[in-house]
Amino acid sequence: MKAIICEKYGLPDVLQLKEVVKPTPKDNEVLVKIIATTVHVGDTKIRGFKPGMGFIQDLFVKPMMRIMIGFRGPRRKILGMELSGEIQSIGKDVTLFNKGEHIFASTEMKFGTYAEYICLPEDGVLALKPSNITHEEAAPVPNGGLTALLFLRKAKSRNGQNVLIYGASGSVGTFAVQLAKYFGANVTGVCSTSNMDMVKSLGADKVIDYTQEDFTIIDETYDLIFDAVGKLIPSLCKKSLKKNGVYLNVLSLSSSIKLKSKDLKFLKKLIEAGELKSVIDRRYPLEQIVEAHRYVDKGHKKGNVVITVVGNKEP
Repeated sequence: MKAIICEKYGLPDVLQLKEVVKPTPKDNEVLVKIIATTVHVGDTKIRGFKPGMGFIQDLFVKPMMRIMIGFRGPRRKILGMELSGEIQSIGKDVTLFNKGEHIFASTEMKFGTYAEYICLPEDGVLALKPSNITHEEAAPVPNGGLTALLFLRKAKSRNGQNVLIYGASGSVGTFAVQLAKYFGANVTGVCSTSNMDMVKSLGADKVIDYTQEDFTIIDETYDLIFDAVGKLIPSLCKKSLKKNGVYLNVLSLSSSIKLKSKDLKFLKKLIEAGELKSVIDRRYPLEQIVEAHRYVDKGHKKGNVVITVVGNKEP
């Protein structure tokens, strides 16, 4: 099968399209033909060996990254954290899924979705794909959507709260705006000028253009400030929080967030009810994944960058 291999850390050019052995499912696994995946920011951070948590923090994080992920390059050579596709075969002990079913899934730090096929345990973070969206629209949900959901739950987002989402036009941010509105919050999104209309269309009650206005000096306080891109300085946000307000940073707390299939099923219901959608900025074929990584590295993507895998077509 075709797959994108990352032998060493570096610029997007380190990614190479190669032929590798097609995996065989174990007794508790399903073999999935991947139709769509994404270029997640996490993929670019691993590929470039750039944690992106700030200069001082990165000095401490990088040694741990080498131990956990690989010293000179990723141990798991095929990157990619989320997917949507079709089950081609199942192991003899699988009872939750059937051949031919369409699923979406997250592999988290096990990666592996930059390929034509992948084997996933049936009790992993996977669920039947929502029936009313394409595989390209489904692929960003299992990571970006789940992350937004679990952070909002951690903050106990609820009806009537004032919620500010910084980086509202990114993958996690676009999902967070919609989910916070679903939970009944009054949502303020922070993004650049060119993304304001898009964030408003997702349901934000107010949108602040960070290139023109600093929310930390505005006379407005929030129950939750969610930094969905990990770029804020926490100490500067304190005066913008209410007395018992909460600040959450997507980078600093991601390791404590555990993705679960039951939450993916919850998002599936929201999507089928028309309450949640994926924002797709650009689409690339698998052969152009280097260009896709270059684009994401610029740091200005709107929502998600989707990869349509070679040889696979939307049903």
